[in-house]
Order: sequence, then structure tokens, then C-alpha cells
Amino acid sequence: MIVVAIIALLAAIAVPGFLRARKRSQASRIINDLRLIDSAVDQYAIETSKTTGSAVAVADWTNYLKKGTNLYTTGLDILGNSYGPQTVDTIPAVPPASKAALSDVTDNTFWSPYN
Repeated sequence: MIVVAIIALLAAIAVPGFLRARKRSQASRIINDLRLIDSAVDQYAIETSKTTGSAVAVADWTNYLKKGTNLYTTGLDILGNSYGPQTVDTIPAVPPASKAALSDVTDNTFWSPYN
């Protein structure tokens, strides 16, 4: 009984930290995806002579990502929310649903400059 109680106590201490670390890594993945999207939109704009403010559809910017990756095939973040169409020379934004879902482990400075 004592051994089971000790194991339960250790699990109660470890699980919240694990869940927090998992959410933080998901937020970091979204930041990395936004950097990739920004680069892909820039490449697309250069190759197709798009000007500042031009809209770029998801199908267009995903073509400039590494083939076979989740972001390339779906255009969605790790939580399943769409990054949506982008605009040339505009920093991509965090999907609002993802930002809300991860708000307990991040703040606005974490998302900067992708607010």
C-alpha cells in the first residue's frame, strides 16, 4: 500500500509538469511554423513578382515548404488550426484558437512578433 501511495504521489507531481512542457513545445512548434511560412511567402512573392499587400493562398505558400511535412500537406498547425492565406510583406499571425489553447503556458511576449 505504501509503495502504491508513493508512486501515486510522484505521478501527481510529475504529470502537470509534463503537460506544461508538452504545451510549451507545441507553442514553439507554431513559432517555427510561422517562420517557415514567412520565408515561403517571401519566396513565392519574389518568384511570381507579387507586390506588398498581395494575397497568397495556402496552396501557393505550401509549395515552398519541405515536401512531405505536416505543414506542407495540410497548412495546419500542430493543434489542427489553419494558418490561412497570407499577405506579402506582412508577418504571419498565430491562429487565434491555438493562441487561446496555449495561453496558460505562454504570454504575448512569447508570441512576439507573431501576435
